Amino acid sequence: MASPFVRDLDRETYDTNTQPMLSHINVGTGVDVSIMELAQMVAWVTGFKGRITNDPSKPDGTLRKPMDINRLANMGWRASIDLEKGLQETYDWFTHDQDAIRH
Repeated sequence: MASPFVRDLDRETYDTNTQPMLSHINVGTGVDVSIMELAQMVAWVTGFKGRITNDPSKPDGTLRKPMDINRLANMGWRASIDLEKGLQETYDWFTHDQDAIRH
């Protein structure tokens, strides 16, 4: 998990890699995934059996929006699991711990 990694960084490393008005840190694997591929992964993980469609006559936004993970990588963090496995683990956690989440 990246958040404890960032939380536990020494102040000098954090300050070197951020700026006062630019402190967001993207977390990712470095592998580009399209919105359709992500939707298909979520469908597979959740067992969704319906159709996933898009309407190419109404394009919205840019075709690619790759996430720049260099800031976190420069601080020494690397993803230890791929996106699909992370989605599966998160979905499993959520479905098994729903009651604890709601209280």
